[in-house]
Amino acid sequence: MLELRPNCECCDRDLPPTTREALICTFECTFCADCAEAVLGGICPNCGGELVRRPVRPPGPLARNPASTVRVFNPACRERAGA
Repeated sequence: MLELRPNCECCDRDLPPTTREALICTFECTFCADCAEAVLGGICPNCGGELVRRPVRPPGPLARNPASTVRVFNPACRERAGA
């Protein structure tokens, strides 16, 4: 099951579990659409994998399996991406 991390790892923008503005890689690194496109070019700076839209968990399953509250923030992602 996906962690549904609460923020963009690159800029720390809040990404609620219901947003369609979150992108993830296969390791669940999470980025906002702005950083994913403008800064990272659709590639995860951590693993080099493709960033795709994170699915939205429906309300019932989200209540039973809540989103993560652990924030991951690494502003160095911009450096790794060459931005």
